[in-house]
Amino acid sequence: MKRNALKGGLLAATLALAQTAWAQTPPATAPVSSASSASSAAKKALAAKIVKLQQPGIDMVARQLVEQPVLQMLQQVNIAMQQRVAPERRQALAADIQADARKYAEEMGPLVRDKATRIAPGVLQPMLEEKFTEDELKQIIAIIESPVNRKYQALGPELQRTLAQKLVEEMKPAIEPRFKALAQSVQERLQPAGAASAPANGK
Repeated sequence: MKRNALKGGLLAATLALAQTAWAQTPPATAPVSSASSASSAAKKALAAKIVKLQQPGIDMVARQLVEQPVLQMLQQVNIAMQQRVAPERRQALAADIQADARKYAEEMGPLVRDKATRIAPGVLQPMLEEKFTEDELKQIIAIIESPVNRKYQALGPELQRTLAQKLVEEMKPAIEPRFKALAQSVQERLQPAGAASAPANGK
């Protein structure tokens, strides 16, 4: 398996995120005053509520970050097994590899989901506060059919990419060694019997 499989898998996970209704509009300008400070505090609360309402989308970002590279690897494994593994071994080996992949996803999924939930407010809330007025944030929360809601949906990919990129940065140290270990384990089991020891015996 190529050494850049993890990098490519994470990039694919970042770009292939679920389509959730996230978007923003240009910020309204206003002079700084006590009234604007109060409005800023209100906007902060509204933006925080929107992020909270988007928890299913945040969970989807985290899930795809974990699962997308594994699914790509399993597809490669299926192709490799047809070429390199005897027919009588394929079913048992496939079940064994799928169990390992499932265990990896079950272990890493909650970690990445918790990290996504923790960093989402700091990543998404400032973007919402900057791009939306207080009234627009209220309209989004109410899920009103309006032009501002269409604008909110249109910018969804940008919000998702921003969160996913930050999540990759935060979780790469935890994910990378575990995923490499999983890929190495799979690769070793796909080798024909005795192939792993052949180079050592030849030295």
